[in-house]
Amino acid sequence: MKKLNRINTGLEKLQPIKVVQFGEGNFLRAFVDYAFHKLNNEVDFNAGIAIVQPLKDGMVNMINDQDGLYTLFMNGIKKGEKIQNIELISNIVKTINPYTEFANYLALAKEEELQFIVSNTTEAGIEFIESDTPDMQPPVSFPAKLTVLLYERFKHFNGDASKGVTIIPCELIDYNSETLKKYILQYCDTWKLEDAFKTWVSDACTYHSTLVDRIVPGYPRAEIEEYNNKLDYQDNLIVAAEPFFLWAIEGGDALKAKLPFHKTDLNVKIVDDIRPFKMIKVRILNGSHTAMVPFSLLYGNKLVMETVNGDFTGKFVNSVISEISETLDMDKNEITAYCEEVMDRFKNPFIKHALADIALNSISKFKVRVLPSLLGYYNANKKLPVNLTFSLASLIRFYKGTWNGEELPVKDGEDIITFFSGLWKSDDYEKIARLTLQNKGFWGEDLTEIPGLTKAITIALEEIDANGVEAGFAKFQERIK
Repeated sequence: MKKLNRINTGLEKLQPIKVVQFGEGNFLRAFVDYAFHKLNNEVDFNAGIAIVQPLKDGMVNMINDQDGLYTLFMNGIKKGEKIQNIELISNIVKTINPYTEFANYLALAKEEELQFIVSNTTEAGIEFIESDTPDMQPPVSFPAKLTVLLYERFKHFNGDASKGVTIIPCELIDYNSETLKKYILQYCDTWKLEDAFKTWVSDACTYHSTLVDRIVPGYPRAEIEEYNNKLDYQDNLIVAAEPFFLWAIEGGDALKAKLPFHKTDLNVKIVDDIRPFKMIKVRILNGSHTAMVPFSLLYGNKLVMETVNGDFTGKFVNSVISEISETLDMDKNEITAYCEEVMDRFKNPFIKHALADIALNSISKFKVRVLPSLLGYYNANKKLPVNLTFSLASLIRFYKGTWNGEELPVKDGEDIITFFSGLWKSDDYEKIARLTLQNKGFWGEDLTEIPGLTKAITIALEEIDANGVEAGFAKFQERIK
């Protein structure tokens, strides 16, 4: 099969760089890049994307090897029929690793047609690191990297307000654009950058919080031969995703004019307030996703579909979703319909979504996606939600890193790994529960103050280790009645 590149596909002509994207992973390529691909094809938007690798270890070299080209398979069920749509995505025109080509990174600031900054650096990516300085090549945090790039643009165009950019972060944290802007301004102050730049950052640039919704399993490793058989070229960057797509972006008429998604058939909603979309999606879809990972991996499952189709694990996930739903102050019929849709999406037979792939940064994900439901349930009912509590215990047990003599796919920051490595040298379950729940760095508060939670987590940890997940859950339910 021929190599996938622009010469072999006749796609040598590159669009001008209008988008700088921080992040090169499967989700951005199946979501944001696909969205701009639709704009290019259906509205002649003519937008090229330059990808910035946010971490030292990334995959821009792989993307470069294929001239930015890759295939997106959108697989699912519609009205009972299996569907599969295939798109060759061609709008990535440049990739940059700022750790090895910092001058090329700064050169992006000088792009005349640059209009948009998009990002998805995970929940842990939007952070302020005090040790970051403007002369680092590059700084560590994403907000610091972005501040450096914006400052370079400000200087190059002499503070021209028309060269401000539209910043659209896709990280799943509350008020993602407001938080990002706050950190950029904080770097302005910390680095003592001139007031004129601070004004340009605040007024010439616009910031738009978002809600993104699409399940993206990524590279279909187990079925790659089957996928490649449908192509007449060899693609090492195939991405599999579900057909469902929702992108809610806060903005008004000015943003609608800049991003004419209303002229496409893509489900992009530019609205005054994304909170209703975000609440139901983050709590139910992402929350149940995050809650299922530890206990299902400990149970022995590998995939989301396997989890929701299992007798025990499927019932557990349904109960988790039910507990989460009780905490949402929204139309009950709307919640019920969304829950049913979520379970159907989880059961999509085309999507082999590995639990290990969802396990990245599970502590910060649990804090954002699941903990508000656990706390909301307790506050409303003055008792702990059984399934969400057991899920939290499973998370703590998961971070021990091994189960039945095998390594678990724990992937998190070094400080978190070190914390649990030291903690699990003990076999005192009450101590493990208490010290984890007390860690305000994890949760933003001391969770031992929730009546009964420390005891419940202690019992769950005891039962998981003594009896396994299924029998342990049954014993846990008996003991906390």
